[in-house]
Amino acid sequence: MDSPVLQEMPVKTPAGHAIRQLSVFLQNRVGSLLALIRLLREHSIEVLGLSMQDTTEMTLVRLVLSDPDGAGMLFIEKGIPHTDCPIIVVELGESGPGLAECLSALLTAELNIEFCYPLLVRPGLHPLLALHCDDSDIGAEVLHNAGFRVLSQGDLSR
Repeated sequence: MDSPVLQEMPVKTPAGHAIRQLSVFLQNRVGSLLALIRLLREHSIEVLGLSMQDTTEMTLVRLVLSDPDGAGMLFIEKGIPHTDCPIIVVELGESGPGLAECLSALLTAELNIEFCYPLLVRPGLHPLLALHCDDSDIGAEVLHNAGFRVLSQGDLSR
């Protein structure tokens, strides 16, 4: 039996296709995250961003991956339930606009941030922030217009 997969249509950012995040629910057992990461590595899929929320029964793992399509197919093949959603990844500058300006631009547009986390990779060596807003298209456009570099999947995938 195939696992349920919820997918939103890929969105376009000013730079190209939006970055997709895959979310996986793991049983709250010692070593379950390591097993997931090893499975991805065995299939040459790199973890570029990671966020975890732990409860007593389950752990929600949000992943930004080098090959979200391949990971989605792998999860279906292995019976790992997951969801897929577009996120915004924005580069925060050391001398340019930073976190406060990013949040201010989204506030001005009256966009809610549902969750955010930093990424593990840093193309250009600038900090990267993954954001999920109630409207990813508008969020990406607002941040781009505010002078931020909004990354696409092609900027992260190798």
